[in-house]
Amino acid sequence: MTEKTADIGITNHPTHHASTKHGIILLLASVMPAMAIISLVPVLPLLLMEFSHVSGSVFLVPIAMTIPALCVALFSPLAGWISDKVGRKSILLSALVVYALIGLLPFFLTDLFHIIATRVLLGVAEAAIMTVATALIGDYFKGKARERWVTLQIASVSLSAIVLIAIGGILGEILGSRGPFLLYLLALPIALFVAIVLFEPTKVATETTTKIVSLPWRRIIPLILTTLFIGIIFYTVIVKLGQILAIATEVSPAIIGGIGAAANIGVALGSIAFRRFKGASGPALVAIGLLLATMGYCGAALSENLVLTSAAVIVACLGFGILLPTMLTWILKELPEQVRGRGTGLWTGAFFLGQFAAPIVVTALQTQLGGLDTVLLLIAGLSLIGSIIAATKMKNAQGLVTH
Repeated sequence: MTEKTADIGITNHPTHHASTKHGIILLLASVMPAMAIISLVPVLPLLLMEFSHVSGSVFLVPIAMTIPALCVALFSPLAGWISDKVGRKSILLSALVVYALIGLLPFFLTDLFHIIATRVLLGVAEAAIMTVATALIGDYFKGKARERWVTLQIASVSLSAIVLIAIGGILGEILGSRGPFLLYLLALPIALFVAIVLFEPTKVATETTTKIVSLPWRRIIPLILTTLFIGIIFYTVIVKLGQILAIATEVSPAIIGGIGAAANIGVALGSIAFRRFKGASGPALVAIGLLLATMGYCGAALSENLVLTSAAVIVACLGFGILLPTMLTWILKELPEQVRGRGTGLWTGAFFLGQFAAPIVVTALQTQLGGLDTVLLLIAGLSLIGSIIAATKMKNAQGLVTH
């Protein structure tokens, strides 16, 4: 039996209106989780040398770098649930302060296992930052404005990678293997802006004829699984870039860095292109993005020329630049306001689980299939199948890009 109940929804306070300054603060906060790994890439060889005396360091040092991604995957749903219950702003503010203080600790630590422990706590803070910042974009902005800020979120994270790698390299050059850990202090001024500028979306009672609002599982599970697949194939390009380029020819760290920067620009350009597909449906955009990924992976696997391989990588990243804002905009559109934090947490968790799983999955497949080029062709085949399935769902699908 259904009876009338007052459900609690989340909406903007009538005296507050989100503007550009609110969006920029949320973009800056969104960069922090990406920085946790990206900033350490230049000093990974130094850390490996420093802890070479530790048993299993070849495995443990990379784990120290990537373990926050696993924690984001595990704790994002919980962070989203808590933010739905107790509010967004306080969670984001606390997480940024914890991120800065915990992130800085390895600068002073000398024990690898202590560093790994701090990185686990850092990942918990990252889960809250990414989930709540994304949920606030959904709370603050609607329609065209939401699409624009989602696009800018993806683009800013990609473009910031270029700058963060460079700064991490400079700090590593000056201060050694621990230099990049100073970058985590950037979260403190962002926390200050959050405290001063952001406002809490107010919970208001709305009369409905439904029971307690729950997640629309049937609609979001396919989106979450698709996001997991996209996360794995996207981060395959990122974490295996050097080996992918080496299929064509030997490459130096400088060349890898330059092409990596171009790949991140490709992601940013793809996310900007996302907003140009006026009236396009979610399935249509997924079909386009996965088709570009297919072309890129095929080209990278079959090319024997560095220029062609680099072009193929950039084409794939253009596809990912379309796919990421598509999936995020799509799931935000499907989520009721009352459970937006939980749903956003599930999406964030799936994406970061793909980030953590990518090197593990690809390395395992390399062992079984006999080479990275074969793995790339397998991913291309799976991407093509995904593109075809998405294309079959285009009929009668509603437009996702509304402007």
